[in-house]
Amino acid sequence: MTSSPKGTIALMGSGELTSTMVEVHKELLGRVSGIPRPVFLDTPAGFQLNVDQISQKALEYFERHVQCTMTVASFKSAEITTPYEAEQAYRTLREANYVLIGPGSPSYAVRQWRKTPIGEILIRLIESGGCLVAASAAALTVGRFTLPVYEIYKVGEELHWIEGMNILGHFGLDLVVVPHWNNAEGGTHDTRFCYMGGSRFERLKMLLPEDVRILGLDEHTACILHFDTDEVEVKGIGHIFLHYQGKEMVFKKGDRFSIEVLRGGGLDGKWKAVSKQPTPSDVAAGDRDTSFWDRIHEIERLFHGSLEKHRPREATNALLELDRIIWQARQDLESEEFISQARDILREMIVSLGTRLETSPKDRADCVGPVVNELLKLRNELRNKKQWQQADAIRESLARADVIVEDTKEGTIWRLK
Repeated sequence: MTSSPKGTIALMGSGELTSTMVEVHKELLGRVSGIPRPVFLDTPAGFQLNVDQISQKALEYFERHVQCTMTVASFKSAEITTPYEAEQAYRTLREANYVLIGPGSPSYAVRQWRKTPIGEILIRLIESGGCLVAASAAALTVGRFTLPVYEIYKVGEELHWIEGMNILGHFGLDLVVVPHWNNAEGGTHDTRFCYMGGSRFERLKMLLPEDVRILGLDEHTACILHFDTDEVEVKGIGHIFLHYQGKEMVFKKGDRFSIEVLRGGGLDGKWKAVSKQPTPSDVAAGDRDTSFWDRIHEIERLFHGSLEKHRPREATNALLELDRIIWQARQDLESEEFISQARDILREMIVSLGTRLETSPKDRADCVGPVVNELLKLRNELRNKKQWQQADAIRESLARADVIVEDTKEGTIWRLK
C-alpha cells in the first residue's frame, strides 16, 4: 500500500454523463492540481460498434456541461491496437490528471488491460494527486474481483467472479465494487445488484473469500474516496452499501466517513444484519411513480390496455406521452442506454398499433359485412321458396340497422345508409 496517496477515486453506480453528475465532475476537477486535463478511456466499450460515439458523447458532455475540454485515450483492444497506438494511449493517460472510464463490459476491459501498464498508470495518477472516475462497468474492474455481467446475465454462464484490476487493493481496500445496486429495468423481474437479482446475488456472495467486503452503489450515486483527507463522501441521489459477513452499513447522499471504514475499522455500531430488500413486484406503485422506468412501464400497460378495450384515443395519448418522456430524458441527460431501451419500447408499441389496425375492419361496412352477407343468403333462400313474408322481414330488419338492400338484375346488393 502506498504511504501517502494524494488523489481521489470516484466510483459511480451509473449516470456518469447525466445531469446528476455535472456538479460532481466540476467539484472533482476543482480538486486536482494544476490545469485540469481530463481524459476518457474507451476500453470497456472497445468491442462495441458505437464505441467512438460513446467517446464523442463524453467529449461533448464535458465541453457543454462541465465547461472543460476532454481528450480520448483510445485503447479498444490489446489484439488490434498497434504498439504505436498503445504508446499514444499510455502517454495520454500519463499526462492526464483526471481519467473517466465508463460503460461497456467489465470482463472485456480487464482482459485488455491485464498485460498493459494501464493499471499502474492509474495508480500513479491517484498517488500524484489526480482523480480516477470509474463508473458503471468500469467500477466493477477496480476491485479485487470483477463480476462478469454480460457472461452471466446475457450468455447464461455459471455464476463466477474473475480477478479484477485491484486498483483499490493498492490503497489497502479489499473490496468488490458492484454498481447498478438498485437497478429496476427488469420491471416485473428482479435486476438489482447489477442485473443479477437478489437470489442469484446471494449465491455470488458465497463464492467470494470471507475477508472481501462488497461495496454496492445505487444508480446515479457516487462514492468518492479522498485519500488526501482520508475521507469518503457520498454524492448523487441514492445510497451506497457496505456488505461484510452477512451485515451491512448504509450511507446516503451527503454522508462523510473515514476511509478506514472501508478497510474494516470504525463505525462498529452501524453494522446491521442484511435485511431482505423488496423485489420490484413487492413495491407499491405509489412509492415508485417518480422512477423513469416505472413511468415507462405504466405507459406501456396503459397502451396495451387501451388496444384491448378498443380505445384509440387513449392508445394514441400513451404513444405521445412516451415520446415526450424520451425527449425530456434526453434533455435531462438521462443514460443513453436507458433512452435507447425506451425507444425500443416505443417502436414495439407502434408495431402493435399497426398490427391491430391491419387486422381490424377498415370501415363500418367491413365490420358488418360478414353478418349482412349471411342474412342476405338466408333471404335469397326464403325468396326461392316463395316465403315472401319472412324474406321481407329480413330486409326490414336490415333497414332498421341502416343497411339498404336493393334487388337488381345482377343480384342483390347492399349499402350502408
